[in-house]
Amino acid sequence: MVHDDPLAAQVILDSVADGVFTVDRQWRITSFNRAAERITGVSRGEAIGARCCDVFRASICESECALRQTLRSNRPIVNKAVYIIDAADRKIPISISTAILRSADGEIIGGVETFRDLSLVEDLRRELEGRYTCADIIGRSPAMRSVFELLPAVAESDSSVLIHGASGTGKELVARAIHNLSPRKRRRFVAINCGALPDTLLESELFGHRAGAFTDARKDKPGRFAVADGGTILLDEIGDVSPAMQMRLLRVLQERQIEPLGSVDPVPVDVRVIAATHRDLAELVRDGGFREDLYYRINVFRVELPPLRDRREDIPLLVDHFIARFNALQSKDVSGVSDEVMQVLMRAEFKGNARELENTIEHAFVLCRSGLIELRHLPLEIVESSGLAPDITLRGASLSSLEAVHVADALRRHQGNRTAAAAELGIHPTTLRRKLKRLEVELPPGDGRSRRRR
Repeated sequence: MVHDDPLAAQVILDSVADGVFTVDRQWRITSFNRAAERITGVSRGEAIGARCCDVFRASICESECALRQTLRSNRPIVNKAVYIIDAADRKIPISISTAILRSADGEIIGGVETFRDLSLVEDLRRELEGRYTCADIIGRSPAMRSVFELLPAVAESDSSVLIHGASGTGKELVARAIHNLSPRKRRRFVAINCGALPDTLLESELFGHRAGAFTDARKDKPGRFAVADGGTILLDEIGDVSPAMQMRLLRVLQERQIEPLGSVDPVPVDVRVIAATHRDLAELVRDGGFREDLYYRINVFRVELPPLRDRREDIPLLVDHFIARFNALQSKDVSGVSDEVMQVLMRAEFKGNARELENTIEHAFVLCRSGLIELRHLPLEIVESSGLAPDITLRGASLSSLEAVHVADALRRHQGNRTAAAAELGIHPTTLRRKLKRLEVELPPGDGRSRRRR
């Protein structure tokens, strides 16, 4: 649309909250509204006549200029997430939209671009992320909030900790959080996967060796316990170590000293021990596969990490976190996921838990350079595991569907007990009943109303 009165047109543009500028066919700026001045920090006088890439310093200017794409394809771009560098060299997140600018007789005379400052949105996202994180662990589910509440007290203690959880639930993240919140945080945190090494190698890795202890031992090598002296050691997958190694570990925990291979002199160590496993150690003890005395030594305090299927309400937070991280690592401008993708992620099995979700987002980043992650960017097996058809179009019902998944998961965790599920969801049981009817949530087998809340 062309206005006959340039002054009136400028007044109209200045009343718009979003930044707006127009360019001619030589990419020279021909108009620049007040919001554009405010967001970029560049005055209208400086901008008019300058090339847009010199004023509007966006992350896509050199390689994927949105206006060039629009003029080339004759298709507008809507709400593309990018960054600009303002006059004070600050990085500002914005969303841009573009369109072709035509004269009264329809001739293409340039382009118009509108942009919205997303700094407030980004600040709110960081505030929410901070509210639902603890030392790089992310979650707002009741199970994860319980873990967050425990960690400071556990960190202050020097007792041994056992972290139990399936693969990919973040056991090492929790161990690092305990270390970083503890008085030992200025010393080393050392992690070793005990289940990945045979006894001979594991013994050398943990306790070190002296020169000449075996054929290839040409010089002394400190073990992980010695390296972690004054700090914390994580013995990951401790449920997979042999009975002989269990005995060696028990002696270290009891006597607080190690014996490097080839040495007859014990070496004192001051190390906080955190053990982690995906196995049920209590059951292994009953079956004779794990020493009872070692079990009680490492199980002074226990942290239970739930699988992702039991905390699906954390998936949107995790998705945002992974997208922000991969954007920074890969210098991309992916703004989020589509409604259909979120539907799939909320319903997918994720047997590998948060690690598998992270891998899914990383896979999508290979195929998606900017904008929203769409279904076509996801691994096929993830889409199939969600039980949703590949051509799902749930944009209008996405929020209700997500709410239904959330409510159904709470009911399943409490074996159908509506009172307990309502308490977890923070709503009255009557409200839950209305939601069940409105969302058409199928109750789990067995009503559960007569069961006591555990």
